[in-house]
Amino acid sequence: MKYLSLLATLLLLGSCATKQEELEQSKSIDVKRDKSIDLAQPEQIEDLKIVPQDIRVYVKNLEKVKKISQEEYEKSYFKVWNYKKPQVSLSKAMWAHKAYTVGNTYGENLQLLKQSFYDATLENANFEKFATLNRQAITLKLVNLRAMPTSDPILLDPSKAGEGFPFDYLQNSTVAANKPLFLSHYSKDKEWAFVESSFAYGWVKTRNIAIIDKKYTDKWQKAEQMFVVKEGVPVYSENNHFLFKTRIGMMFALVDEDRESYQVLAISKYKDMQPLYVKARIKKDVLNKENISFTGKNIVHILNEVASKNYGWGGIYGQRDCSSTLRDFYAPFGLWLPRNSYQQSRAGEVISLDSLTEEQKIQTIKEKAIPFRTLLYKRGHIVLYVGTYNGQVIVFQNVWGVKTVHNGVEGRFVIGRPVFSTLEIGKNLRDYDSDGSLLKNLKSMTTL
Repeated sequence: MKYLSLLATLLLLGSCATKQEELEQSKSIDVKRDKSIDLAQPEQIEDLKIVPQDIRVYVKNLEKVKKISQEEYEKSYFKVWNYKKPQVSLSKAMWAHKAYTVGNTYGENLQLLKQSFYDATLENANFEKFATLNRQAITLKLVNLRAMPTSDPILLDPSKAGEGFPFDYLQNSTVAANKPLFLSHYSKDKEWAFVESSFAYGWVKTRNIAIIDKKYTDKWQKAEQMFVVKEGVPVYSENNHFLFKTRIGMMFALVDEDRESYQVLAISKYKDMQPLYVKARIKKDVLNKENISFTGKNIVHILNEVASKNYGWGGIYGQRDCSSTLRDFYAPFGLWLPRNSYQQSRAGEVISLDSLTEEQKIQTIKEKAIPFRTLLYKRGHIVLYVGTYNGQVIVFQNVWGVKTVHNGVEGRFVIGRPVFSTLEIGKNLRDYDSDGSLLKNLKSMTTL
């Protein structure tokens, strides 16, 4: 019953209250401008017809895995609440202002950005105040983590494959509601706050966060934690006010429970960025006490939940990209992954595939990869090995599209969602670019 002291303290006080430097390198096509792509897409990718898209096919002979301790996961989840100063350096915090310049970057109107845009965002970033506030905070809703204090996008050349909409290079990531943050400082106009989450850093809208005193974050961390196992369920306060929707990868502090539901602690901003602690009742099929076991049944359920979202670069529009899909998939099992694909490719026991032939890569994967525990990496993209089907290596991936080339012009056959496929997805397409195949470009495999 370790949650009782948390409830007594926080609810009472609440009622009285007045893609960062490690940006992934994968790119995709701007379907609006690229003349090489047929928007009707009369062709179909053969993999999506002959490779089963039902996850149950791949979990039949799954090895039993010892349940993971959630202690390390909780430590990583809450780590920013235990910072005394930012862990990111000022130089890294400013990376986007150095990486993107006038002359080869475009705005939402597909016109070249002007120097005035860069001057204004840098001035507003207020970096002379970096690491002067140093407060614990929390998200109030699903927020976009931006590389500069602006909602305006930075696009690369919209006329080229892999550049332009929807690939806004200021979109670092999203952070789910009621997740811990560490607040460094505000922008000059105070519309934005520079923060670190447990897996990424950048700018969020000030109105979408609340500051929490450390003595209360300490109590929160000691409470019994509930893992979200169902995506997109509306969460309401006791007064039936909408707070946010659940997202795989979230945790809640337990307050109480009855036969049908759990009562958890949630936060709604009250006034002057001060938190209002509220109780929310959530049905028991949405949450799980402690992390879940790595069983076939649980894998089917969680993978189907994260696969319900389409592809979204940096989590844009509330979707997921390749690495955030895998990161959230493993979260309910208590396995912590970094945010971007390169870091994930180094998170386990690594085997290099870089110098191998395609045949050797396939043989190595078949011999050493473990279904649902091995990640396969190429620069800017990461996929999950799920086993073999009809003798072929099968992976699960959230992917934007297949690289194509027509009359020397590069393009993409757009998929834009999570799929099961071979390592040569799209090989049947008449304009398939074999130089861009996943198999050919595999760099490594890592087993978690």
